[in-house]
Amino acid sequence: MSFVEASWPDYAGQLGPQLLDHGTVFTIWSPTAACVTLRLFHTSDPQENPSATINLERAQDGAWQHRSAERLAGTYYDYLLTFPASAVSTVPSDAIINAAAGTVTIRTADPWAKASGVNGERSMVVDLASTNPAGWLDDRSPDIPASQTVIWETHVGDFSNDPHGGFPPEHRGKFLAFTDTHTTLDNQPGGFPTGIAYVKHLGVTHVQIMPFYDYGSVDEATGTPYNWGYDPVAYDVPEGSYSTDPYDGAVRIRECKAMIAALHRAGIRVIMDVVYNHMYENDNEFERMAPGYFCRRDDAGGFANGSGCGNDMASERPMFSRFIVDSLVYWAREYHVDGFRFDLMGLLDTQTLNRARAELDKLPGGESILMYGEPWSADKTNAEPSFTLADKQGRKLLDARIGWFCDESRDSIKGNVMLEREPGYVNGHPSEFVELVRHALNGWRGTEAQGKQVGQIVQYVSAHDDLTLWDKLCLTMRDDPAHTDYDATGNVQDILAANAIAAGLVLTSAGLPFMLSGEEFTRTKYGCDNSFDRRAELNWLDWSRAARLSSLIEWYRKLIVVRKAHRDFYDGRRVALDSPEKVIAARVGDKLAVCANPTTDTVTIHLPKVPAGTAQHWVIIADSTDAAASCAHSGAQIAGGVELSMPARAFVIAELR
Repeated sequence: MSFVEASWPDYAGQLGPQLLDHGTVFTIWSPTAACVTLRLFHTSDPQENPSATINLERAQDGAWQHRSAERLAGTYYDYLLTFPASAVSTVPSDAIINAAAGTVTIRTADPWAKASGVNGERSMVVDLASTNPAGWLDDRSPDIPASQTVIWETHVGDFSNDPHGGFPPEHRGKFLAFTDTHTTLDNQPGGFPTGIAYVKHLGVTHVQIMPFYDYGSVDEATGTPYNWGYDPVAYDVPEGSYSTDPYDGAVRIRECKAMIAALHRAGIRVIMDVVYNHMYENDNEFERMAPGYFCRRDDAGGFANGSGCGNDMASERPMFSRFIVDSLVYWAREYHVDGFRFDLMGLLDTQTLNRARAELDKLPGGESILMYGEPWSADKTNAEPSFTLADKQGRKLLDARIGWFCDESRDSIKGNVMLEREPGYVNGHPSEFVELVRHALNGWRGTEAQGKQVGQIVQYVSAHDDLTLWDKLCLTMRDDPAHTDYDATGNVQDILAANAIAAGLVLTSAGLPFMLSGEEFTRTKYGCDNSFDRRAELNWLDWSRAARLSSLIEWYRKLIVVRKAHRDFYDGRRVALDSPEKVIAARVGDKLAVCANPTTDTVTIHLPKVPAGTAQHWVIIADSTDAAASCAHSGAQIAGGVELSMPARAFVIAELR
């Protein structure tokens, strides 16, 4: 069904509540409404009756507005919109239908609001300056060059829900757990670090946090049930279940800012996971404000569903395109967010994303803000044909500083995520994938999968979706994985070795390395490939397991240290070295070599000759045999200056010194 732009005016003014020194302005955009009523409340309690009702006046270009002489900071509000029945094709179940008048009246919160009460039922007028935690005006994002970037994905709840994590009980599963700077396993003095202390020790530079805008799949009043949060309700409002008081709209803002400031103080930048491709329900605040505009329709007039979640937001339509750009700039400016990960980016149009890049660049330090996403969708959508979507076909049209998750690398290294039992290079099929992994190591330069620059390529083998890396390895390296395999308590040295090689490949590949939190200590979900609404216990970071698997953690830590020290890992050219079949060996830049041997045989690789007349020699600076605790093989060795002897199932980095 074609969308006719001419029937929908574009409004260029500010939307949402505007708090002035001596008054408040309420503005919404609803071109097809016949009447709009503003209702004011003292609290966010859904049972409370309004303290005042005010009719808005029609403004230009489909906007409605009310100017109050009062400064209404802390006031809660919603709207009643009355439409001609012909303007509402999908009538909400709680709508008031006046058959005699031919109208439909719909209640809604404000999609342009910056604060809301419990469960987003009502929006709130907020004085943002009053929500700043102590020291906020002095908060600065750490300066981290692209060549040193390492991204670690987590979830607010997963980070601190484990009762053994040493977090104060009132902070578990909350924004404030990130402000607890010296937590240890079971609160043991000098014990294994957890939380922020652990992340600092690991050495990652960016923490990507799964959705922390206001989402609808968790009751904010109780914090249950568990959910990942890919269910947007209010894009510009933090999630209330992560706050210590979901009823007060200011508290969640203050505590979200405190989380970000704490990460910045720890030298870590913050990436926000954003989901502009769909909303929690088809009956959402945008659809209630302007029925038929904000969500794409299929050719039969129903909701398009390329997201697989029931609806697709129409990023190509001017008022939602503008909303996306304004929303990103708002989070970067007001919350000091350092980057954005776009869920199902293949449903968003490249024009909007490129415009967002340009607007973010205008902010102080804005050029350092990361943008990347998933270049795919769950199914076909129905975007306007004059727009190009940011999927694999359209990603070439993205700005050179908008990147994407490289599933080519992921599936080559560990096997196809859609086929749980299919192995990849590190876990059983090295001969099949060796050439593809060589391309992955080089950032896919010279292939169809390359970007305009290597920084667009997000290299990874695990994320919140699909099996964890450890579970994928267990399912491909065991006929019937036992609990001792998943728990990494049995004879799993071969699986540990495969994990270590996978980490080596990701963290020495050209591009931006990314990992799911806990990958570095064999995080398991016991074969569950989609735990978005499963028990919190299945999803949380098991800090006791982390302490037990510290040797693997130290391998990841070593790789991160080495990567940070050598820019060539980010964008240096890889030149293949002669190596046995199934083994990868490459020179990186002028003074580095990486070698991966996933086979069960010891192999010899000839490193590049040392220039004559120099005192330089090749030195092993990282050897994965240290990571597979009690590995039966001795470590790698260099003989005769250039002959690298590599044990079975090993990954080695050598440097010319």
